Order: sequence, then structure tokens, then C-alpha cells
Amino acid sequence: MKVIETSKAPGAIGPYSQGFEVNGFVFTSGQIPVDPSTGNVPEGIAAQAEWSCKNVGAILEAAGVGFENVIKTTCFLADMGDFAAFNEVYAKYFVSKPARSCVAVKALPKGVLCEIEAIAEK
Repeated sequence: MKVIETSKAPGAIGPYSQGFEVNGFVFTSGQIPVDPSTGNVPEGIAAQAEWSCKNVGAILEAAGVGFENVIKTTCFLADMGDFAAFNEVYAKYFVSKPARSCVAVKALPKGVLCEIEAIAEK
């Protein structure tokens, strides 16, 4: 197992890693929409979805893969009313249309509106 770590995505705020590479697969931790250079969270679902996608992309890049290698994502939304707006942004990044689960949750860290985790093939 190899730990994936990059300063281009937010650091872990708990006892976990940004990602792991094992047996030809990359597993990212859930990425919330935090700008890693400032720690700020943008307003609105579209801007937050952009940052969550960018943060997943930074971890994938650190592992030597890209969005085209993603085979599965899990997406968490604070409000299913944001589903369509979230999908608009998500579709720009995950163009290979990986398998996906998308669920509504009661709350997310820092009160954000979305979180994305991914599994990619190396």
C-alpha cells in the first residue's frame, strides 16, 4: 500500500489519508470543496462541486492517474434539491461516466454542500 499525499488538495482534518494506492487501484478519501491554498469554502453548489472535483483531481494526479481512470465515485449531497446543478459540474470532470452512488446526508464537514470520493484504476 502506498499513501497518496499532495498539497494541491486539502490536508486530512482527521485520522485518515487523502488517498491510497493498492493493487493497481487508487482510492481517494471524500473531498469537500475547500480551496487548499486558502482554506476557504465557496458559496453555492456549483462552485462547491467545482472545488470537490478539483480536489479529487489533484489526488488522482498525485497518484499518476486522471479522471478518465475513475471507475466508481460516491457523491454526498446535503440537499437533493442540488442534484441537477451538481450533475452539471460533475459531468464536466467525470466524462467517462464511471459507476456512481449519490446520496443525501444530514450534514457534511464544515457545513459544505457536497463531497466526492473516487476509485480509479492505475
